[in-house]
Amino acid sequence: MWAMEIGVGWISNAGHATQTKALHWFSSMLAGIFMCRIVYGLTGVISASFVKEYGKLNSKQKLEWNNRGFSTFHAIVAASISLYLLLASGLFDDSQDELMINKSSILSDTILGVSIGYFLSDLAMIFYYYPALGGTEYVIHHGLSMYSIIQSLLSGQAHIYILMVLFTEITTPFVNLRWYLDVAGLKNSKLYVYNGVALFLGWLVARVILFVFFFYHMFTYFDQVKQVYPMGFYSLLIVPPAMAIMNLFWFWKIARGMIKTLGKARHSQ
Repeated sequence: MWAMEIGVGWISNAGHATQTKALHWFSSMLAGIFMCRIVYGLTGVISASFVKEYGKLNSKQKLEWNNRGFSTFHAIVAASISLYLLLASGLFDDSQDELMINKSSILSDTILGVSIGYFLSDLAMIFYYYPALGGTEYVIHHGLSMYSIIQSLLSGQAHIYILMVLFTEITTPFVNLRWYLDVAGLKNSKLYVYNGVALFLGWLVARVILFVFFFYHMFTYFDQVKQVYPMGFYSLLIVPPAMAIMNLFWFWKIARGMIKTLGKARHSQ
C-alpha cells in the first residue's frame, strides 16, 4: 500500500482527480470530438456553396480543406479562452489563499478537455490518411500536447503554463489560410503576401517571444514550479524546450518562405 501511494504521488497530484472531475473531463473531450466532426462537415457544405475553387479540388485536397476548417475553429476558440483566462479572468492573480501553480477553474478544465478531443480527432485523421495530412512532426506535436494537457488535468497543476502554450494555436488560422490560398490558385495574390507577413509576425510573437516569457516566468516562480508532482515537474523541464525547438525550426521555414514571397511580389510589380 505504501509503495502504491508513492507511485501515485510520483505521477499525479493524489486526490485531485475525483469521479466528478473525471466525468467533466471526459464530457469535454467528447464535446471537442463532436465539435470537430460538426465543423468538418460544415466546412465542406459552406465551401461547396460559396467557394468556387472548392469544386475544382480533388478528394485528397477536399479532405485536407475540411480538416483545416476544424483546426482553424479550434485554434480561435482555444486561443481566445486561453487569453481570457490568462489576462482577464483574474484566475492567476497573486493571492495568499492558493499558489499560482495550483490554480484552475471549471472553464480551464473544459477548454483543456475540448483540446484533447481536438488533438485526438486530428491525430486519428493524420494516422488514417498518413502522410497526406502531416508527417512525423505533427504526430510529435500532438502527442506532446496531449501528454502535457492530460497531466495538467489529472493534477490540477500548471494550468497557467498549459494555457500559455495553448494560446500559441492563434497562429494556426494564418497557416491554414496560406494553404487555402495556395490550393485555390491565389499564391500570387496580395492577400497571400499580407497573410505571409501576418504569419511571420504572429509566429514571432506567439511562438518565439511568448516562449521566452514562458521560461522567464518559470524561472521567476521556480519555487512554486518545484511543488508540482515529480512527473509533471520533469515534464515542465523537458516538453516546453522541445516544443520551443520545433517552433524555432518552423519559424526559420516561415521566414524563408516570407522572404521568397516578398521577393516574387517585388519582381511582379
